Amino acid sequence: MDLNLQPSLFAGEETIGLRPLDGLHRTDLGMGAWIDVLPGWLTGADELFDHLVHRVPWREEQRRMYDRVVEVPRLLAHYRAGDPLPHPVLTAARDALSARYAEELGEPFRTAGLCLYRDGRDSVAWHGDRIGRGSTEDTMVAIVSVGDPRRLALRPRDGGGPTVYRALGHGDLVVMGGSTQRTWDHAIPKTSRAVGPRISVQFRPAGVA
Repeated sequence: MDLNLQPSLFAGEETIGLRPLDGLHRTDLGMGAWIDVLPGWLTGADELFDHLVHRVPWREEQRRMYDRVVEVPRLLAHYRAGDPLPHPVLTAARDALSARYAEELGEPFRTAGLCLYRDGRDSVAWHGDRIGRGSTEDTMVAIVSVGDPRRLALRPRDGGGPTVYRALGHGDLVVMGGSTQRTWDHAIPKTSRAVGPRISVQFRPAGVA
């Protein structure tokens, strides 16, 4: 797969690893929703990006929209509970996040979904990750991004507030918790700006998609 990644100005000769989670910053979104963000949590992010591009079994998917079938505008991979992840640092990341959020989440992160956004035309539409969860049950999704930053957009599902944006790439971490998946939607919008490829790794408890 031929993808041109613009290296991070801060990458240097860093090896692939994880920094402490102590620097997480929480933003209260209201209605019981919150996000935690930690820029540059994963070190050696550009090297990990290159590894994942070539080692993950990426697949294209199609979905029916109204009266036609369309291509999903990104490449996908999914690792179920118990599946070996494509790099040891992702296993370490999942375990570290499970330990950090054990009290709030009440269960470990078990699955990993990967998305490859090849350029600004790739995107994901507004949605909440709540499959398998009741309308009153909170859950959590943790996302590690490598590659060029793309904007994660969040907006209240009832339309009662402004859209929140966070640019994520080069090893950044965002955790969406509390009622976020029930009361807010999130998306990666298309962009006409020249952007390089990005991979997001989404850790979820079992039963959330």
